Amino acid sequence: MNTESEMSSKSAKRELGIQLLLILCILLPLIILFLLPGGGMLHGGMFFWMGLLLCFWLISMLFGTRTDGAPVATARLLTADEQPEAVKEVMDVRFAEEENGVLLFRGRLREPAAAVYANLKRTLGAESAPMVQSDEQFGASILLVPKPVAKAAVEKHARPWVNWLLFALTVGTTTWAGAAHQGVNLLLEPGRIAVGLPYSLGLLLILGVHEMGHYFMARHHQIHVTLPYFIPVPFALGTFGAFITMRSPAENRRALFDVAVAGPLAGLVIAIPALLIGLHSSVIVAAAADPAAGMMHGGTSVGSSMLLAFLAKLSLGPALHEGHVLQLSPLAFAGWLGLMVTALNLLPIGQLDGGHIAHAMFGRRTGDTIGSVAMWTLLLLGLFVWPGLLMWAIIVFFIAGRGAPPMDDLTPLTPSRRWLGCAAFAILALILAPLPHALWEAAGIHCPYM
Repeated sequence: MNTESEMSSKSAKRELGIQLLLILCILLPLIILFLLPGGGMLHGGMFFWMGLLLCFWLISMLFGTRTDGAPVATARLLTADEQPEAVKEVMDVRFAEEENGVLLFRGRLREPAAAVYANLKRTLGAESAPMVQSDEQFGASILLVPKPVAKAAVEKHARPWVNWLLFALTVGTTTWAGAAHQGVNLLLEPGRIAVGLPYSLGLLLILGVHEMGHYFMARHHQIHVTLPYFIPVPFALGTFGAFITMRSPAENRRALFDVAVAGPLAGLVIAIPALLIGLHSSVIVAAAADPAAGMMHGGTSVGSSMLLAFLAKLSLGPALHEGHVLQLSPLAFAGWLGLMVTALNLLPIGQLDGGHIAHAMFGRRTGDTIGSVAMWTLLLLGLFVWPGLLMWAIIVFFIAGRGAPPMDDLTPLTPSRRWLGCAAFAILALILAPLPHALWEAAGIHCPYM
């Protein structure tokens, strides 16, 4: 008599096991780092990166499609009498079939997609969840998904302690990284923990506001989402960022767009002021001097990004006549990373924010094409232009994937949203594109090429 409750208990335990395994995968680089002789990064680099790739592969497997068994093919064509009247009223049905309880209808819509979706949602009520999608052959398709299936993902057990544990670990790893960038080893000098806090708190505030932008916009559109998951790593930057998971699809492209664009814009609200404030305590390397350190230690060329050049000129003014290389302060470094995280998320690939924006603006097929071109471009740039991009390309390759389409995937965006989407991609270009050589002198920045 307790079969259903026992199955629910087993499902909850399985979900808990998966989450614990996910945490172990994220901590795998930390384990390797301390077990290998000399700290791993210096004397066991090959094994470290192999472990890192294994970590991302395991995570991608955990978040991939999981099934309890091979589905039984039950597809069959539906007769005219079996087709719901609600569907025939809004579509000239040319093809209809049923498979595993999901009804699929293909044909031409009699009304605009938004009206079709609203009518189906109102008419079907608690019976089915309608989806209105594009169809290359017939123009449009309508899927009627049984409500128990549609709600399965929403009813997964939430475990906030996992989110808080990952956040606490990320506070530790980013504080460690911030101190290490200043030449302080917290294992040997734990009392100097404050050295790493400006970088850690600045970066986590940027990441947190970014994800909460997604979270609150999703809640506004009545989309079920998780709290942010932070990803701690015990080297380099101290984190690979944060993410939230949508447990129910967006109603339409407008909701998908709003949720996607809210994160980068919210993050920039913190990242730009952090960079402007941090630049005041940064050091300008004189033109005749050699940079004392690379980017990982806070040194970067002002002209490496058009947006960075503008912000540096706004903050430092005439002082940039003395040199173009900046030794970034911890807070400025966090702000600069905030810009890079924003750019990474705005890449029009898969489930990244830019991928959702491209999908909402251009449709799924065109968005997927843009994503493939962007992915290959990122890989080629990492191989032949800047090796630092290769690490990000690997991360994007494993985490981007393909997201679920909105329920109404045909209704286009409003003109204002299209303009905002264009502005978001313009911000991406301003962050990634270097300042043209011809503009260095006009901008009042010392030019190393003259």
